[in-house]
Formats: sequence, C-alpha cells, structure tokens
Amino acid sequence: MKKLCTILAVLGVLLSFAACSKAEPVVETKTGEADGYGGKITAVVTTTDGVITDLELTGEKETPAIGGAALEPLKEAIVKAGKVEGVEAVAGATWTSNGVFNAVNAALGVTADDGKGDTTEASASGLYAGLGVVTTPRLGPGKDDKDVPVYSFNEVAAYVVLDENKKIVDLEVDILEIITPNHDDAEDNYLAGWPGATYSADMDGDGTAEGVLEETEDVFTESLTQWKTKRQKGSAYKMNSGTWEGEMDIYENFFKGKTADEVVEFFTNCCSDLNGRPLNGKSEKDADVEKAGKLTDEQKAQIDAVSGATMSLNDAHGDIVGAIVKACENARPVETDKDIAKVGLGIEVTPRLGPGKDDQEVPVYSFNTVFTGVLLDADGKFVSVTTDILEVITPNHDGADDNVFAGWPGQSYNNDENADGVVDGVLEQTEDTFVETLKGYRTKRDLGTAYKMKSGTWTEEMNIYEASFVGKTADEVKAWVDACFSDLNGRPLNGNSDKDADVEKAGKLTDDQKASIDAISGATMSLTDAHGNIVNSLVKAYEVAKDSVIKLG
Repeated sequence: MKKLCTILAVLGVLLSFAACSKAEPVVETKTGEADGYGGKITAVVTTTDGVITDLELTGEKETPAIGGAALEPLKEAIVKAGKVEGVEAVAGATWTSNGVFNAVNAALGVTADDGKGDTTEASASGLYAGLGVVTTPRLGPGKDDKDVPVYSFNEVAAYVVLDENKKIVDLEVDILEIITPNHDDAEDNYLAGWPGATYSADMDGDGTAEGVLEETEDVFTESLTQWKTKRQKGSAYKMNSGTWEGEMDIYENFFKGKTADEVVEFFTNCCSDLNGRPLNGKSEKDADVEKAGKLTDEQKAQIDAVSGATMSLNDAHGDIVGAIVKACENARPVETDKDIAKVGLGIEVTPRLGPGKDDQEVPVYSFNTVFTGVLLDADGKFVSVTTDILEVITPNHDGADDNVFAGWPGQSYNNDENADGVVDGVLEQTEDTFVETLKGYRTKRDLGTAYKMKSGTWTEEMNIYEASFVGKTADEVKAWVDACFSDLNGRPLNGNSDKDADVEKAGKLTDDQKASIDAISGATMSLTDAHGNIVNSLVKAYEVAKDSVIKLG
C-alpha cells in the first residue's frame, strides 16, 4: 500500500509538471490594407498559433449592395477556414473579395504576386514589329438620368513583335476611350462635341446629370491634353475580376507564341458569339451554353489559361483581336543584331484649333492620337520605332480622305462633302452615320500614298524619322529635337525658314548637328506640333516599356 501511494504521488508530480510546462497559445492581432472596388479595405486579423480566429473588415467606400454586402460572408468563411487559402470570392463582388484576401495577407505579411514582374523570354533568328489601330463606335452605354443617350468610341492600338515564323514573341495593347460627358465615371475622357457644342453632363460621376457641358476652345484644348488610355488609368479602371490593365496582361501573355490566325482561331472557337468573352461556363445564354458544350478538352484548357480575364476581345468596347491582326499584317523587319530588353507602346493626344476655317467662316477643328511602339536594348537605346497617327476632324475640312466627325448623334456640323473647299451643307450625325463613319476611320499609315507631304508621303517621312531614332535613348531624341528643330513649328532647321527665330537658332548649329539634319533631308514635317506630338508619344512608349528578353540567334 505504501508503495502504491508512492507511485501515485510520483505520477501526480509528473502530471502537474506536464500541465505547467504546456506552452501558452500565441495570440497576435495585426492590421493590413489593400485596394477594394471603391477604396481601401482594412483587415484586423487575430491569429492563435498562426490560425485565423477572428477578423474585422472595413471597406467604407465599397458599394453597399455588392462589395459592402460581401464583407460579412467573407469574414465568416475566412474565420471558419482559419486561413485565406481555399476561400472563394463572393459571386458578383470579385474585386472586393480580392481586396479582402489581399488585406488579410498584408496583415499576415504575405506579399501578393501581381504578375507585373513577368518577362517574356524568347529566341528568334529574325524579328518583325508592327502597329495596328482599329476604331470602334459604341451606342451607349445606356442613358443618363435625364434620358439622354451616352455615346462613345474606342481607339484600340496593338504593337506586336513577331519571330521569323510570324508567331507573337511580345505584345502590347492599349485603348483610348472617348465618351459623352453624361457617363457616370469621373475618370472618363469627356468630349461634349466640337467647340460650340453642348451635351448633358455628369462631371462628378455620381449618376446624376448636373447640367450641360459647353465645349469651348479652351475646354476642348485643356480636356484633350489630359485624356488617359485604359492602361494609363491603372487601378482606376476596374473590371469584374481586376483592372483592365491586369486582364489585358493575361490575354497578352496567352497570345505569345501564337500567329494572328491562331489568335483569331481562339477567339472564334472559345469566345461567345454574343459578347466576345471567353466561354468560362458563367453565361446562361442558350447560344453560349450550346457553344460551350462543343468545346474540346484542349479548348477548355485554353479558356482556363485566361481564367483571370473576363472582358470581351471584340465588342463595342474595342476590337482587340482586330487590332492584333492588323498589327501582325503591318509588321516590318527589325534590322538589328541586338537582343531586345524592353517593349513599349505610348499614346499621346493632341488637340488642334484648325486648320483654318471653311468658306462660310466656320472653324475647322481636329485632334490627333499618336501611337508609338518601341523596342529597346539593354542600354535603353531604341532598336526599332513604329509610329502612326489617327486624325479625327470636322467635316468642313477639304480633305477627301479625312476621318470626319460631325459630333455625337444628334449634333451637326458644316460639311464639305466633295472636298472642293466649298461647304455643301450641314452633316447631321445620326446613330447610323456615327457607326458607319467611325468604322471606316484610317490612320495616316493606312492612307498610304493618299496622305501626301511636301517631300513625299506621311509614311515615307515618318520612316525616315524612325530610322534616325534608332541607337538613341528617349533623352537623346529630345535633346536632338530641342537643338536641331524649330521652336516655332517643330520642323528641322534645314535652312528653308526665313523666320528670325529659326534663322538665329540655325546659326548656332554645330557641324555634327547640321550633319544630323542633312541625314533626314527627306523629312520636313513637324515632330511636336498640333498635327501630333510624336516626340511625347515616343517618350511615353519609352517610360512605360515592359521588361522583355528576346535573344537573337
């Protein structure tokens, strides 16, 4: 009995020691932030031994009925799982869901992979580079609260790099969207029409038209110089599952290694015939369900590969496929033996008060969108440059090949229909003429020999300039233009100007600078005037260029 008591006593001591030595649970509370749909989402995360046991979510600027309503079920799902992994986004609130996941991960010290560090790695024995621009008119989206229609059009630009087999090695796509000022988005590129026109306006993007925007010459000039492309808007341009930029990056990466025909084949087979979006099984439309049922396993795998992208590749928001195909068709050989380190696409808008007036003293107005694609080497020097311009102009200009725009449907403008310098009447812009006319827009390169300059075509002069940029950095191009071009009109100081300022500046040129001007003797047009600021477009392409690794074998 005494021995049993001793054993029990020892056992009690051991149990007591085990209980005392058991580690206390580690409880931590940390805070993280991330972008939601409307603003910042804050997550206060409590973990016990590394497992999430409590969570507070705040997103005051999320839409109450969608993003705001998603916060509570997301909180419950994450706490129940004890982690973010495996928790699905709330249907219809993808952006808010991703914001919550990123905010919780930020609190936990987990860095989200945004995919922006990805680079293209490829080898080729020969390269081609091409630029394609397609304009898409849109009747909509919808109407404002005063029942006035919203109208818009999209200028889609694609810059492609192809290998010797015409497969896409690298690709950049961007879109400039121009819209009536009654659309409910404060980040829009508003245009009420040409100076003198008015349009219903919702300038603060709250869904209520406060009045009418009067398009004066000052408003026209100031607004257009501030227009931004969809890429330039960055996180401000949101889609269902991310930003426009993020979704476009997914498509771009997917199209690498494909020919233009293979891009079209994917779109034809794997995207909806109704809206141009991938057939990812989320559409309940009969035509989509039927087409999705015929997909092969390989086609389903292709759709899975772009699962993060849901936007259309060809609808009224822009014909992205068409721009890519056009860029491939326009591709020219890249004469270089250097590896490519970066690929960039820059877009610059230039408003123009003019040229002049018609025979009835009504002003002519226009604006030029300059598109420039560039390839850079490891030293940041241009290996290849391709520039094109889309000029949109009032119909009273005497150019037979003009891209005329009388204004939005319901507006009108003086019209010189046969381009003889005499106004024939007034062009009334209807929805039908709006759609038909804009679909036929052509860039200056598209016009080819029809776009003549003093010493040749626009295309020929631009080719001379592009060749002169090769081997220079963006800063060196700017310095060259500053030193060797007129401050009055942006043209080369080739001795043909008798303006005092030009004569004085030309007198200070060095022999090397004179030689550089002689080397471009076939080009006389401006690089920095209201016809299009080509230098600024080049600089933008340089600044936004993405990392790429294209090695020439």
